[in-house]
Amino acid sequence: MASVKDILAEKSSDVWSISRKASALDAAELMNQHKIGSLLVITGDHIDGIFTERDLLSRVVAAKRDSAGTLVEDVMTTELACCKPDTSIEEARAFMRSKKVRHLPVIDSDGKLHGLISIGDLNAWHLETQEQTITYLQQYIYGQI
Repeated sequence: MASVKDILAEKSSDVWSISRKASALDAAELMNQHKIGSLLVITGDHIDGIFTERDLLSRVVAAKRDSAGTLVEDVMTTELACCKPDTSIEEARAFMRSKKVRHLPVIDSDGKLHGLISIGDLNAWHLETQEQTITYLQQYIYGQI
């Protein structure tokens, strides 16, 4: 069964992060620059939380806060959901759906960060798997295998 580590093996394990003391505007600019939907908030080796597009929209824009004057630490999500590298893709997808989260840091039992997966990563994996199955079935039906 495929696991989260299979997704991380195909994508970059680079994770973009930002300081607690950075402004929400700095975070938004960094996410926009790299075309990503979240940043981990890290102090040293500790993950303090995550700053997402949802945080920006609901806690800064909709709250009519000044993005340049609002610190990430004041609007980030601190209740961080994580998964382990051996978590199955199906389990990660079900968890993300039930908790309505779009990003999951991947952390081993020692607390080491291995990467970050998104719902988009899971959808791409699912699509690729379906395409491979369809190709195999077509080849089987037409006697090519």
